Amino acid sequence: MAQIIDGKLVSKKILENLSDEILFLEKKPSLTVIIVGEDPASKIYVNLKKKKAQELGIHSNVIEMPESVSQKELLDKIEELNNDDSVNAVLVQLPLPKHIDTKAVIEKINPIKDVDCFHPYNMGQIATNGKPYVYPCTPKGIIRLLEYYDIPIEGKNAVVIGRSNIVGRPVAQMLLNQNATVTICHSKTKNLDAIVKNADIIISAVGQKNLIKADMVKDGAVVIDVGMNRADDGKLCGDVDFYNVEKKAAFITPVPGGVGPMTICSLMQNTFDLYKIQNGS
Repeated sequence: MAQIIDGKLVSKKILENLSDEILFLEKKPSLTVIIVGEDPASKIYVNLKKKKAQELGIHSNVIEMPESVSQKELLDKIEELNNDDSVNAVLVQLPLPKHIDTKAVIEKINPIKDVDCFHPYNMGQIATNGKPYVYPCTPKGIIRLLEYYDIPIEGKNAVVIGRSNIVGRPVAQMLLNQNATVTICHSKTKNLDAIVKNADIIISAVGQKNLIKADMVKDGAVVIDVGMNRADDGKLCGDVDFYNVEKKAAFITPVPGGVGPMTICSLMQNTFDLYKIQNGS
């Protein structure tokens, strides 16, 4: 039976330490989030981020813009935040309305304020084994979980399922930078079962319930589930058939309570790290 990787516990410990550091700062770190439109899920995420920031003593500002906002207006607002020394971290909540060029918006954010690490400069640093200002939130959280549970990465066969710029690509590169042998699988991959069965570390970030079944997982594998889906009973579930895979894996993350808490934890840590860089510490 697998040991549960408890993201709630790990994030709680990290945030307690972070809160202690922020407590003694005369000037507090500052995070500004821009949300465009009325998407209910986006509003929930933004409120969670704001609440967590306030709990830690981070100044949090949410700028709400209408769905009809022009691209120029949005880019001008980002430029204003780039030039505002009181703002340490800038985040534009995705997805954006279809008439907005998401790539242009991401590229407009100053890399030193790019708290999500979506800017090509920061992503490029990861891709070339350099040093970005910060690392993407979910991949950073995954690596922190592996480190906390003393799960070795070097020399291991890691299979990443999903190739998004938010999770799949950066986490694969971060594993490669730590000397794992990495395979990225996606919707066009053939013989997925055979590839996954060879993995020491499995990271699934697809959003398809029960994609990873027990017969695809070798005994003693480490299974990290980034998926977020609804089961038939309406409860949250991931990409992994948890109850059956748990019997074969050495370590496994639950959904909810695994990677999710680490994502928002990493966002808070990134805000603090950007604050320190901008203040020369």
